[in-house]
Amino acid sequence: MIDQATIPTTAKHPLDRLQPEEMRTARKLLHEEGVTGPSTRFAYVALDEPPKAEVLAFTDGDPVPRRVKALLVDVDTGRVTETLVSVTELSVESVREVDVVAEGQPPILGEEFEGVGELVAADEQWKAALARRGITDPAQVCACPLSAGVFDIPGEEGRRMMRVLGFLQHRPEDHPWAHPIDGLVAYVDLIERKVVEVIDHSLAPIPAEEGNFDDPRQIGPARTDLRPIEITQPEGPSFHVSGDVVTWHNWTFRVGFDAREGLVLHQISYRDGDRQRPIVYRASVAEMVVPYGDPSPVRFWQNYFDAGEYLLGKQANSLQLGCDCLGEIHYFDAVVADDHGAPLTIDNAICMHEEDYGVLWKHTDIFTGSRQTRRQRRLVISFFVTVGNYDYGFYWYLYLDGTIELECKATGIVFTSAHPGSGHRWASEVAPGLGAPFHQHLFGARLDMMVDGVTNAVDEVEVRQVPVGEENPYGNGFTYTAIRLPSEAQAGRVADNSVARSWHVTNPEVTNRLGRPVGYVLYPEGQPTLLADEGSSVARRAAFATKHLWVSRYQADQRWPAGEHVNQNAGGAGLPEYTAADRSIDGVDLVLWHTFGMTHFPRTEDWPIMPVDYCGFTLKPCGFFDHNPTLDVPAATASHCADGMAPGDGDTVVAS
Repeated sequence: MIDQATIPTTAKHPLDRLQPEEMRTARKLLHEEGVTGPSTRFAYVALDEPPKAEVLAFTDGDPVPRRVKALLVDVDTGRVTETLVSVTELSVESVREVDVVAEGQPPILGEEFEGVGELVAADEQWKAALARRGITDPAQVCACPLSAGVFDIPGEEGRRMMRVLGFLQHRPEDHPWAHPIDGLVAYVDLIERKVVEVIDHSLAPIPAEEGNFDDPRQIGPARTDLRPIEITQPEGPSFHVSGDVVTWHNWTFRVGFDAREGLVLHQISYRDGDRQRPIVYRASVAEMVVPYGDPSPVRFWQNYFDAGEYLLGKQANSLQLGCDCLGEIHYFDAVVADDHGAPLTIDNAICMHEEDYGVLWKHTDIFTGSRQTRRQRRLVISFFVTVGNYDYGFYWYLYLDGTIELECKATGIVFTSAHPGSGHRWASEVAPGLGAPFHQHLFGARLDMMVDGVTNAVDEVEVRQVPVGEENPYGNGFTYTAIRLPSEAQAGRVADNSVARSWHVTNPEVTNRLGRPVGYVLYPEGQPTLLADEGSSVARRAAFATKHLWVSRYQADQRWPAGEHVNQNAGGAGLPEYTAADRSIDGVDLVLWHTFGMTHFPRTEDWPIMPVDYCGFTLKPCGFFDHNPTLDVPAATASHCADGMAPGDGDTVVAS
């Protein structure tokens, strides 16, 4: 038994990241209560975050109750249970069996990814299909196990499934993505540990050209004309870290990490004079979906939910100075649970540093002769994940002027297929005979807003042209409209760049010195939402991605855009359920859910490795401050900057 006095939890705040000893304690308690056995695996382990009201009421020195949520799967029977364990009270508080048909499956386990290749390689149908293609040694084939989705295929209901595509590998160091074995797919039951079906639809030539971007023999000699760039801060960085709490200039926030979401920012606030003003209570990328657009019989099912099916946080990289991060770096390690519930530390999972970001503001005055320039700076908090072929970077930026940005970076290797030649409608040809199917990367951000408090509302703001008339006789006038989004059902919105549509989160109970509600604006990029037909399986399962904006009233247990159990969920979970009651969102504690992303028609330049592509969004203060909050930013101190001097001889200044 565990002795209360020996519990080594050192959490001082309800949102402190989950600690290794807390994981071990939860695991031991579940075992002692008979909840787990030899065939139990831990699909997801996380801190059960207390409701917002409890956290906001917390003061230093208060008791810190800590609960661990664990999602368990029995790999012998397929039974799935949700558990909640108090590691401060040393008790298993709840155990609930999950109906996998109605609710969906837990995320895919690491051992399942690793074991599927052996199952497929031993299957006679698979070996026969390879032999038809002239491949006599299954060991030459890299089996790529992928989430199965839900397509009403007879016999699959309730089964824990994966689908497997194959890639030929010429030798151990050869990147197999260059050699897709198209027209062939295996369906695998993970619990029965067998291949259920092999679909050998068509014979397609296997592309022969290699794509080894890391082989000097293929890429040629490295460039010699790039001279070093060194980033130095001789006096050290401007931020301060105390446990999970970061302060930087006027910003304060908490760093969190979840096995499903990865990096989480808690309680983002900005010091304005003698006030520490809250802006966002919790910010994360809570889901992402990568739907592919190839409708062929062996690829129609390809759509991946990288958070809900694969756990973004568990795929985090250990970052390296000079490669992934440059400058004066502070790293945070991340702790996740392995398949057996034991803590696993990812060293240097989160990178934090400052960056110069060019001019903050500048003016040369034609009347006073004043010449002033201030430089912008931003704090960068980031992490990178590898999910199969793709690599994704998630970069949160905080700026001196109160702006918050999220930038997502996609790189790695495009998923490949055979390409039949001219006229093929579903993929780009990126190398001879090698295709890269069209697809999207759609991210679902969850922004638990708290603009100067928990009483918030959302206005949709658009520009409006004004026709020539009595109030606009010369036709040059234009204005804007602002419409309050009244309820959850009516707050499902799509961006429209033709009218510069944006969404203003205001606090009706707090006004600035002009008497107007303080606010922050969400500026969307306005790229396409989900392009799959509205009647498709992926449109049902990824309903969050059919709109750029959703707004819901805060509810502690509503965390996931596509629902709690995404893997093999048939659809309708998550945001459609959260907003179904159509509650008022005018002046309440609310959550913004923002979908953004990129639609990828791969280029030849994306092969054999893809340069980074970008997407994201911006949150900017609008009436939040009474004036420009960066008036106190000092002038640059570099000796070659003569800021503050009058224009010299020969300067020409004109009005614009």
